[in-house]
Amino acid sequence: MGDLFRSEHMSLCQLFIQPEAAYASVSLLGEAGIVQFRDLNSDISAFQRKFVSEVRRCEEIERRLRYIGSEVKKDGVAVPELQKMPAAPNPRELIDLEAHIERTEGEILEMSHNAVNLKSNFMELTELKHVLEKTDAFFQESVCFQQQEGDSVNRALIGSGDDPASRTQLGFVAGVVPRERVFAFERMLWRISRGNVLLRRADIEEPLNDPATGNLLQKTVFVAFYQGEELKARVKKVCTGFHATLYPSPATSQGRLNMVQEVKTRLEDLTLVLNQTADHRQRVLLTVAKELPTWTVMVRKMKAIYHTMNCFNMDVTKKCLIGECWVASHDLNLIHQALADGGKAVGSTIPSFLNVIKTNEEPPTYNRTNNFTQGFQNLIDAYGIASYGEVNPALYTIITFPFLFAVMFGDLGHGFILTLFAAWMVICEKKLMKKKSTNEIWNIFFGGRYIILLMGLFSMYTGLVYNDIFSKSINLFGSSWRQNYNRSTILNNTMLTLNPSTDDYSKKPYPFGIDPVWQLAGNKIMFLNTYKMKLSIIIGVIHMIFGVFLSVPNHLHRGEGIYIFLEFLPQLVFLLALFFYLVVLMFLKFFLYSGEYDQTNPLRGIHCAPQILIMFINMMLMKSPTVPGADDNSGGDQPSNNTFVCDAFMYSGQDAVQKGLVGVALLCIPIMLFGKPLYLIYFKNKKLAHKAGSNGDVGSEMQVLNGAAAGAFEDGAEEHEEEPASELFIHQVIHTIEYVLSTVSHTASYLRLWALSLAHSQLSDVLWNRVLTLGFGYGDYLGGIAVYIIFAIWAFFTIAILVLMEGLSAFLHTLRLHWVEFMSKFYVGLGHSFQPFSFKNIMEESEETE
Repeated sequence: MGDLFRSEHMSLCQLFIQPEAAYASVSLLGEAGIVQFRDLNSDISAFQRKFVSEVRRCEEIERRLRYIGSEVKKDGVAVPELQKMPAAPNPRELIDLEAHIERTEGEILEMSHNAVNLKSNFMELTELKHVLEKTDAFFQESVCFQQQEGDSVNRALIGSGDDPASRTQLGFVAGVVPRERVFAFERMLWRISRGNVLLRRADIEEPLNDPATGNLLQKTVFVAFYQGEELKARVKKVCTGFHATLYPSPATSQGRLNMVQEVKTRLEDLTLVLNQTADHRQRVLLTVAKELPTWTVMVRKMKAIYHTMNCFNMDVTKKCLIGECWVASHDLNLIHQALADGGKAVGSTIPSFLNVIKTNEEPPTYNRTNNFTQGFQNLIDAYGIASYGEVNPALYTIITFPFLFAVMFGDLGHGFILTLFAAWMVICEKKLMKKKSTNEIWNIFFGGRYIILLMGLFSMYTGLVYNDIFSKSINLFGSSWRQNYNRSTILNNTMLTLNPSTDDYSKKPYPFGIDPVWQLAGNKIMFLNTYKMKLSIIIGVIHMIFGVFLSVPNHLHRGEGIYIFLEFLPQLVFLLALFFYLVVLMFLKFFLYSGEYDQTNPLRGIHCAPQILIMFINMMLMKSPTVPGADDNSGGDQPSNNTFVCDAFMYSGQDAVQKGLVGVALLCIPIMLFGKPLYLIYFKNKKLAHKAGSNGDVGSEMQVLNGAAAGAFEDGAEEHEEEPASELFIHQVIHTIEYVLSTVSHTASYLRLWALSLAHSQLSDVLWNRVLTLGFGYGDYLGGIAVYIIFAIWAFFTIAILVLMEGLSAFLHTLRLHWVEFMSKFYVGLGHSFQPFSFKNIMEESEETE
């Protein structure tokens, strides 16, 4: 896992590789996926690099493989999954692989051309058969063309064409035309002949296959009768314009019959040849399909290697390739091993070596993850890649994210549904990974399977705390309330209110969670409202304080220890003095005020408990209400407005303590405002004065002062000292105002934990009481049918609304609480991610683009 607390320590390395060992070494580094190479030839075009010819050869092979793959896919041949990822081929194997793929492509091309030609002949013969059959039917239907005395009528009207007298007789052409053009074709013939062309047509019932594309074609047979050579030429031009195919058709019935028999014989022979060709093509494609994934992976790896080698520089002696790469310091020994193995694979006598160089460039951010932590890291990276060496919030998000989600989604039943779904994805992880799905929603769910699993488990825990399972409570430890109600009392009262000051309460806290008797109470919503609201404020303040504490490791890592006193401590004291004190007041109210009337101390009854919100507002406004004492003449066992007045404070000296806390919080603001800018100005000026003191030239002194000051300040945009200082103050003022105001808004923002939790429980209660209980009102057989149907409706709405929609809403609110309220206290997120040269990543990206 590496360093979970922050990103990996990165090193910039120079690789000196022998040319003959470069291919093997880069191949091993690609298999390991541990280095990110830098392009040292960025000023050189892609066509002028050393290995551009090899890259082009790989691209040409890829083109051929894509063609072969398209032919395999077109014929519906299943491509088996790759069981083991093959290694990148040796450069010497490229010639044999290229020749083999070229032969395979040529063979498939030849088979495809032959198949197209055979299918074209088959379609033409099929059309000719339909033309002959339909033409014969046309003649048989017409009384004037019926068979009479050896076709004498036919010869008289149509003629053979050899006799000059036949020029005055009728001629005809027959063929097929696309069905969608029939009406336009017929209209055009009528126009060019002024109605002197007789057109007979009939549709071909079964569609024909296009030889080139395989699409289904709908065609129509037509016979056009005309008189004279001029009309004949016009008819043929129209047929050519409408892409109609003309076929010969004898004028005699016997001639057409003989020709049909001949065509059918040729069709039978052609069908046999087509079947044999298809069988041979299928056998070839089956053989190719087994090797296609292996060839594809090998060529892609080879292309990636040469692309990477194009980023290297050639030594002036042309005896060494020089590359630069970022690598995690923990993996330096793996690079040494890869370089040694690469030289050994090609028998190189001169070893390659590695040199770690120092640089002021910011390294990429690399957080090592596994299947479990990858989803949480993706949540953080979606906000912004962590700056190099910055604290990684993903470590803490593993716990805080599902917990805050569960506070809003607390239901044992709904959490169990989430857990079942996530557990199925986790258990069948390897099987589901092999199925490459293009469904984006499924990929999101599967990528966050461990997040959903923890959210479900935490929701089950908070559901036990809330004692809530599908809006109903479970009786695990009995009840702390005495059962003084009989059946008639419960049935005759629509609302029963629980009052802890009465004798019905046993004064023994419930062992775990919430007492199930609250499920029947009329003031249940009031109790849960104050319970969850206070809980959300407590959780939110603790979460924000933890975020402020995480800024300390960032300051120490950057060597900015002074900022702990100038930023961290004022921010922490401000947050503690105001909002953590608010949390303390909640606990004080819980412990100091009882739920019953105390005769010994009537001011500590629940009726005298002050409102914390009003008290906190008065604290911020510096109000000091008078505290009247108890009346000495008071009497009676029960409290009364006439006997005493409730105390306005919880403890003695509270007014002084609160004013002191507000004063301390106000003192923290100027420290946050001016501490960091004044320190930077003083420290940088002192440093510049020290540098200028060693230089005797006044002009150069001013130049050094201005130049260094411009580089020292964070903006560094201007060369004058006044402008960077003013901008520094402006930035700090904005940052301070944002922090001070955000403590208020962020604390209020955590109330979404209360609001969504209350809304979720109420929606669940509505579905139970307004939907599922409807089925319990029927009797006999109708009741069973009604319960079955209504339960299906209730289950559908439970999953669709409460689990999916409410779950998505709680997820988004939890994400906002982490991104804004938590991470804004310490997280900058201005880094750039580590993108290693990895064959695995290259293969995954290639599959996504296909």
